Amino acid sequence: MALLEKSLGTYILLSSLLFSTILYPFSTRGGGEKAQPSHDYRFEEAVVESRMRRGINIGNALEAPREGEWGVYIRDEYFKIIKEAGFDTVRIPIRWSAHAENSPPYRIDEAFFKRVDWVVNKSLEQHLTTIINIHHYEEIMQDPLGHRDRFKALWSQISEHYKGYPETLFFELLNEPYGELTDEKWNMLTRETVEIIRRTNPTRKIIIGPTGWNSVYNLKGLVIPEDENIIVTFHFYTPFEFTHQGAEWVNPSPTVGRKWLGTQDEKKQITDELNMAVEWAMQHGNVSLFMGEFGAYGKADMVSRVRWTRFVAREAEKRGIAWCYWEFCAGFGAYDPDRGEWKTELLNALISEKHYVAVETEYGNAFGTGWYDEGSYVQIGIDITSWGFYVFDHFEGLGPKDRIIDETTVEIYVDDCRMIKAVWRIDYVKPLTIALICFAACAAATLYKKRALKAFHN
Repeated sequence: MALLEKSLGTYILLSSLLFSTILYPFSTRGGGEKAQPSHDYRFEEAVVESRMRRGINIGNALEAPREGEWGVYIRDEYFKIIKEAGFDTVRIPIRWSAHAENSPPYRIDEAFFKRVDWVVNKSLEQHLTTIINIHHYEEIMQDPLGHRDRFKALWSQISEHYKGYPETLFFELLNEPYGELTDEKWNMLTRETVEIIRRTNPTRKIIIGPTGWNSVYNLKGLVIPEDENIIVTFHFYTPFEFTHQGAEWVNPSPTVGRKWLGTQDEKKQITDELNMAVEWAMQHGNVSLFMGEFGAYGKADMVSRVRWTRFVAREAEKRGIAWCYWEFCAGFGAYDPDRGEWKTELLNALISEKHYVAVETEYGNAFGTGWYDEGSYVQIGIDITSWGFYVFDHFEGLGPKDRIIDETTVEIYVDDCRMIKAVWRIDYVKPLTIALICFAACAAATLYKKRALKAFHN
């Protein structure tokens, strides 16, 4: 999972968050100097400053041990496809550690550099804000001190190599630090690495995230270097049991079948975490926020994925948080590379201002599912009203503004993504009729058999 939709509810929420910031007069930014009072989170300013609104990750490609091993090889046309769909940002995860020497000077393979150059240039040609990071450097998570010099050497080479590139190329230090890379060690490494990058790239945007796999809950442990061109990232996969159901790389893997219905409790779980990020940003000099990853794995049902993705994206936008969906064309993908087309439902969930209205039914055929403008009415219903022993009974999930047209058709008022459920009941007449026919047939057969035996004995 346009930008910055503003609502009265959001302003009231952030006004209440303001009150809490008064209790925190000191910021960890720049070693604990006093922060300027924050009156609100800078919605428009945050996005303008970050140069990002809506982005997508090209995952499972350059962060694989070798490009293509995980099923994705970046094609020439991908960046044009992404741009024309309405995205302005591309995040390119890269496993530099698999293409560099293990001993000093930790030289990055020249052929790999050329491949990354090609990908970056193709993205920049489409005027996309382009993010390159260090991704899946698992060794540093287990032995931060042992890989400290190698990590800094990688960034020294990367920053030197791209120093002449446009300012729309951003550097993200490390994807999802975790494990032995604690807050203390990560903050130290962040400070040292930013100093290295600034020697050759004095004003380029640098993206930094917290530990705990870039968890919003770990923002409290992040110390931001004193630097005007820092963007803070976090990743968002809440609730994990929904977004990662059936994920093969998770042990134990969450059970497949969990839906996301968009209940008030489900929405609150998401908005609470987003508000936590905004409150933290306000307390730290209104630093720009970037939701660098969010998405639901393809084993979840599509309607739930669409509903969740749209809600997370729009709620982030309301708070001035730029985002980058995970990801383009693999397990979470919004694009089908085999068919050469977008998965319309997911693309609309990310980009469109319309709302998705769906009908869930176990039997028969429903009509009316699709994307509709807010404030409009859409007619939905059931085409086939009987299916085997079942007959259509009624619709569940109707709201106060919805209108019943007849027994099988309703008009839905579009004010959000909506799911209407068709409820079916057993038509007992059919099974009873069949049972009676079977009983009569058995009785007739029994009677016939008795008469035949009697006739035989006679």
